[in-house]
Amino acid sequence: MGRQRQRAREQRRAREAVSEPVHGGLARLEPDPERPRGWTLTLDGAPQSHVDLDDPTHLDFAYQRRLGHLLDAAAAPGRPLHVLHLGGGALTLARYVAATRPRSTQQVIEVDTALTAFVRRELPWDPGWRIRVRGADARAGLAKVTGSWADVVIADVFSGARTPAHLGTTDFLADVRRVLRPDGVYAANLTDGAPLTYLRAQTATALAVFGSACVTADPALWRGKRFGNAVLCAADRELPVAELTRRAASDPHPGRLLHGEALAAFTGGAHPVTDTTGTPSPAPPPDAFT
Repeated sequence: MGRQRQRAREQRRAREAVSEPVHGGLARLEPDPERPRGWTLTLDGAPQSHVDLDDPTHLDFAYQRRLGHLLDAAAAPGRPLHVLHLGGGALTLARYVAATRPRSTQQVIEVDTALTAFVRRELPWDPGWRIRVRGADARAGLAKVTGSWADVVIADVFSGARTPAHLGTTDFLADVRRVLRPDGVYAANLTDGAPLTYLRAQTATALAVFGSACVTADPALWRGKRFGNAVLCAADRELPVAELTRRAASDPHPGRLLHGEALAAFTGGAHPVTDTTGTPSPAPPPDAFT
């Protein structure tokens, strides 16, 4: 057993990072020292995704685990879903759905076709998984999806470490709502820091389009102590907030969920964002990824 562990350590050390210029900058795959076939994808130094080729159910990033919790709670365990991913990265969540909900049908819309080719070559996924990747701007691709097709729509789109302005407006969310089935759920990975102006506005925007919403984030982000990720969920049905709260609280890096009156109080006087008033998410501070 000791020699097997030693060989595993040597194999991990032998792996080398792989880099390639893509449309959005320099894509780099860094080996995970703790997982023999684990890799972290960065784009111009900003972490984008983590994939374990041996275990697609492993979600390393806290925000991806929170999105995974939503996917787990979206329907009965194992039931196939129709999932639309706006933003592909290394297809971490598409792999997760394929592993946890076999026979699911998934569409991934990723504008950076060079990044998709890089990931497909270096981190190939099972060709039997029903995952279709399309090269297009997220909003333009969304407009071509059939109405009432998706059980879940996930938005995880960044350009230069910022979410583009046109992917956080009432006009955009109205089209998301068109694509969702009546009991479908929308989720977005958002980044912000004190005073959380962007997150407040995005929450107000979601509540202007959908009947309910909740937001999960690190307690330090809620206190304005750090820049980081928040996961916004919205739907026209009651969200599984009790289950999401329990799962977030039990994470290795616990998160705190706001909904109902607490979320309304957080949103305060923030106004919904339209195509006319939309702005990109704030740029991360220089030390955000160090």
